Order: sequence, then structure tokens, then C-alpha cells
Amino acid sequence: MSTAERREHAYDLARVRSDFPILARSVHDKPLVYLDNAASSQKPRAVIDAESRVYEECYANVHRGVHELSMKATDAYEGARAVIQRFLGAASSEEIVYTRGTTEAVNLVASTWGRKNVGAGDEILITGLEHHSNIVPWQLLCEEKGAQLRVVPISDAGEVALEAIEKAITPRTRLVSVAHVSNALGTVLPVKRIAALAHAHGALMFVDAAQSVPRMTVDVRDLDCDFLGFSGHKAYGPTGIGALYARAEHLKAMPPYQGGGDMILSVTFEKTTYNDIPYKFEAGTPNIAGAIALGAALDYLTHLGLDRIAAHEDALLAYATEQASKIEGLTLVGTAREKVGVLSFTLEGIHPHDIGTVLDYEGIAIRTGHHCAQPVMDRFGIPATARASFGLYNTFEEIDALVAGIRKVQEMFA
Repeated sequence: MSTAERREHAYDLARVRSDFPILARSVHDKPLVYLDNAASSQKPRAVIDAESRVYEECYANVHRGVHELSMKATDAYEGARAVIQRFLGAASSEEIVYTRGTTEAVNLVASTWGRKNVGAGDEILITGLEHHSNIVPWQLLCEEKGAQLRVVPISDAGEVALEAIEKAITPRTRLVSVAHVSNALGTVLPVKRIAALAHAHGALMFVDAAQSVPRMTVDVRDLDCDFLGFSGHKAYGPTGIGALYARAEHLKAMPPYQGGGDMILSVTFEKTTYNDIPYKFEAGTPNIAGAIALGAALDYLTHLGLDRIAAHEDALLAYATEQASKIEGLTLVGTAREKVGVLSFTLEGIHPHDIGTVLDYEGIAIRTGHHCAQPVMDRFGIPATARASFGLYNTFEEIDALVAGIRKVQEMFA
């Protein structure tokens, strides 16, 4: 992307950065360069204030009170659910279930829909790109039911061939569950086309949207997926909150995930009648302030414009890839044709943890390790990578700082 094209698609980056208080701090007497957004993103003042206001002005338990604070808290809590519905393009807010994040969304579907619909000899299909949270719940389900977890391999570039997915789907496939974007490599999967393949063979589709929701338009009806999960903390919202989208017909047919308060209509010692969806899946007192602040985070992204966010991060990735490719001894891991702002790499003769430690003393925060994607590391025959991941507030100057830091690492370990 040229400089002129960057300007055309850009927002006021300086103003955006001023929305994030933490970006003004220093680390080891160096300006903070935060490049760990795939793990968790920083929070704008709008989100911080939204959560604070709940505790200062209208905190009370939701759905259970006739007093004013409870009614105000309930209105704000359900208002945030409606924000999520619109943000994801769901048909109704009853299709949005609050969870602690993507991990719980996957576990909820595996434990409810999976236990009811998957039997001995059936298959769950995933890819070799998946985060552990999109592997382990399906492994547990398959072990319990005598089903098989099938894995579509990835190429040397970190891509998954659509033809390989189609070939791997069989009459016994009950669900295809894939990441929209790989957290370890940044690869973007064609989930809309994968969903069409799954449905053509009678299978359902789950999309792990933890990495896509913060940086691109995700419309569940356009994707035609059955389930989708995402995490608030990666989308500039609070930790401990996220959501599961599921088609209403699936939610109505699924048994409850947990038992307790708020997921019931009536309880006797002989029988319990469950609440309507989505409340049937929301036992106990929820993360009220977190849900309301998540709504504020999604409103913030909408205001900035997801298209502009995507264009900015694409430009950052292109520049970072160009600059990193000039560094002798640096190997990029994950070079898919379709990818977003993740730069995973290794340096010859230097452990990724050492890279991360040295960069930290330069004020640069990256992630090192297997990124909860050990099968991806195994595929490339490495124990770990160093991963710089970009967000809507990162700058080209910060990439220059990263490149200078990498060169310093090499000088120290020469």
C-alpha cells in the first residue's frame, strides 16, 4: 500500500492513540511499543470509563430486582447484548450468549450440542492451524463419545487448502470447527466457503473469531455459520467476557451448559423448567460491568470503522514484512497469501524467549512461545516463535523500533 493509499484509508492515528492511556507510559525508561495484540489488546478510555461507571452509578444484579439500580443495570447489560447482535449481524439478540470468552464458547457448544449430537464413529473436523481452545474441547468430546477428531494439514506457507477440507469431510462429519484467523501465523481462512462445504455435507460450522472480530467485518449471516465465538479482551474490551453466537434453532434444542440461578423458570425437587434462550445458558450472576464495557468496545470499533482498521493493519503488516525480510538470519513463519497483522519469526541461533527479553528492555512488548498452538510449532519443527502482532493504534515508527530491537538482539548474541 502506497503512502497516498495509507492516507486515504487512515484515521487520525495520533488521536486514536490518545484514547489509550497505557500507551503514554514507559517501560524500562523507553516509550512503550505494544505489539502483543493477538494475545490481548489495550483498552480505550471509553471502555475503561464504561466499566467504571457501572460501579459508580448503576451497579446492581441484573434480571432479579424491581428497584431502580437493578433495572438500569439490566437495561445496560441487555443493551450491550444488542450491540453484539448488531456488530455480528445476528438475526436476534436471543442468539447471543454471554461467555467468558472464545474458550468457554467452544466448550459450551462441545458440552451441549456435542454431547447431544455426536456419537460413536462420528467425526469433528478441524485444521492444523487451531488454537488449543479449538482442539482440546473436541478431543474431550471425541474421547467421551468414541468419535474421531480429524485434522486438515497446513502447507509450508501456513495455509489450508479448501480442496483438502472438502476431501476430509465425510458422511460422518458432524461439525467443522476452524479459526477465522490463526493467532500464531495470521492466516485468514475462507470460512464462508468452508461453511458452504460443511452444510453441503450435512455438517454444522463453528467459527473461532477471536482474532477476526477486532480487525475485520464479521457477519454471521453472511458467513452462514451455525456457531461463532469471540473474546472481549482481544477486541479492546475487558477480560473475562465474550460471546457465543448460535442460531436460535440450535440453542433451543441444546441442553443447558450449567445449572443455577437465572437459567431457570421454575424449580421443584421433582423437576426444573429452563429459561428461554439465551438465558438458559447463563447460569449465575454474570460479568455485568464487563458485558457493558464490551458493548462500549464494539461501539468504539464501529465508530473507527472496521474497514479503516483493516486497511491500517494491512499496511503495518506489509511494511513489517518488508523490513523483517531484510534482516539476515530472520525466518518468517507463516507466509500465507491471505493473512492479517501477525509477524511470527525466528532468529538463527537465538531462542525466542531471549528475543522477547531483550526487546522488553527496549520497551517493546511481543509474545514468545508456542502461542497455545503447539501443533503449529510441531508442523514447522520449531519449539516456539517470536510474534509481533499489530493493533489499530500501532505506528510505522514502532515497526522501525522493532526492527532496530531485533538487530540489537543479534548484536548481543553474535
